[in-house]
Amino acid sequence: MLREIRPAFSLVVLFTLFLGFILPEAFTGAMQLALPFQANGSLLKQNGQVVGSALIGQNFTGANYFQPRPSALDQPYDASTSGASNLGPTSASLEKTVAQRVAAYIKAFGPGPVPADAVTASGSGLDPDISLANALRQAPAVAAARHQPAAAVNALVQQLAHHAFLGIIGTNHVNVLELNLALDKLPAS
Repeated sequence: MLREIRPAFSLVVLFTLFLGFILPEAFTGAMQLALPFQANGSLLKQNGQVVGSALIGQNFTGANYFQPRPSALDQPYDASTSGASNLGPTSASLEKTVAQRVAAYIKAFGPGPVPADAVTASGSGLDPDISLANALRQAPAVAAARHQPAAAVNALVQQLAHHAFLGIIGTNHVNVLELNLALDKLPAS
């Protein structure tokens, strides 16, 4: 019996060592060399201090900052939890929430079209990006709150915009944390 168990036990130990330790360490080391920013959490720093991750949204509430997508979480943008509201398109609660968000958006940024991502939460509740249309719609109000020329804020939005790959894969979007950090670096006017 020991003769049959010994090879099986040896294989379990061998695969545990290889798949549980050696292979993950090799992948981690390779990614540290190839993509260190991403492998270390895509952390954004300001004055040498970590202020957030480019992958996890943060809640900005002041009129002098670009606003992120609404968060579906009980504690907005709580990175220790993640999830959607799971409300379907026929939900009366979702319809009421979206209508309230549309009214608040129009109040904050004036009349005009309201981008869908400005009033609907992302699937994770932690989306760090907003559409380029949403950022450009917010830009005049942010510029006014900061006493900056609208053209300078629009140029910053365009500079930091990520465009669809090959013009068709993905969407044109802006990372809100990166944009707000860059706003803080604009010279006072």
